[in-house]
Amino acid sequence: MDDFRLGVLIPIGQAQWGAGTDPRELIDFAVQAEELGYSSLWANDFLLTPRIEALTMLAAAAPVTRTVTLGTAALLPVLRRPVQAAQTLASIDLLSGGRLVLAVGAAFPGRFGLPQHELSEVPWERRFTRLDETVALWRQLWTRPDLTSFHGEVLRFDGLPPMTAPARPGGPPIWLGGGSPSALRRVGRIYDGWLPYPPSPAAYADGLAAVRAAATEAGRSADGQLRPAAGSAGDDPGSRGGPARACGGPAARLRGRRGPPLRLPDRHHEPGHPAGATGAAHQAQAADESVTAPWPAAGRQRLRGWVASGHRVRA
Repeated sequence: MDDFRLGVLIPIGQAQWGAGTDPRELIDFAVQAEELGYSSLWANDFLLTPRIEALTMLAAAAPVTRTVTLGTAALLPVLRRPVQAAQTLASIDLLSGGRLVLAVGAAFPGRFGLPQHELSEVPWERRFTRLDETVALWRQLWTRPDLTSFHGEVLRFDGLPPMTAPARPGGPPIWLGGGSPSALRRVGRIYDGWLPYPPSPAAYADGLAAVRAAATEAGRSADGQLRPAAGSAGDDPGSRGGPARACGGPAARLRGRRGPPLRLPDRHHEPGHPAGATGAAHQAQAADESVTAPWPAAGRQRLRGWVASGHRVRA
């Protein structure tokens, strides 16, 4: 069975801060999360509503934290120029001491995905190929300074400059968010981990089996090279209309929601070994009895679901 630890999604959306809240409290939120024993902090990426930009938030959290994984859940590379994004991501990895993890996605069809492509002046067609090639370009820039060109089916660059090297050799681990059969195959062939969306304990075991089968077919070690993701075990702290508005901001909301009794003195962190996150959960280490700890009822039910799907929740 896979163990998992708890992480938290930073409430970076303006609707989540609460009236009169200073968004700089999000930095206190990050510090509080680490002090409470959460193993990871995550920021989502979206262009259509007011918010603190995801990578800006992680860059601000990097120097005030020491051990937590800093991740995107999920980053939309289409919103950024690919070469410049490689430099930004390498810089955050350096500032965090190699704690960055990237979950990426190609955006959803319909009113959320297409407008973001249009605003970025990028065609909606072949978005999955564009995403995979962007990841390949980043990895080349971070690991092969001797190569000055990149020629894919969609992305083509000549005269590539030397790139800032990330703190972690090879660059931050890159996961793919999604749950379709084609996404699972791409995770196994190309990516370092899987962020299931929508997160569902019932579908997790079958999805993970499909990822591992694709990895084996591609000649990769499913156990040694892939990090399986978990999913949301609780409510998103500071969600729209949620308790953050009544508790004086995101940091106060986190202090009031400690969740399962985490073992703070022993918080061994292995960079690059997170198991995934959306909403409030990520690799959890709390005892089986912690599923009944003071946690919102919906969160307890979600944790039970992940345990039933094959995870072990332990202290």
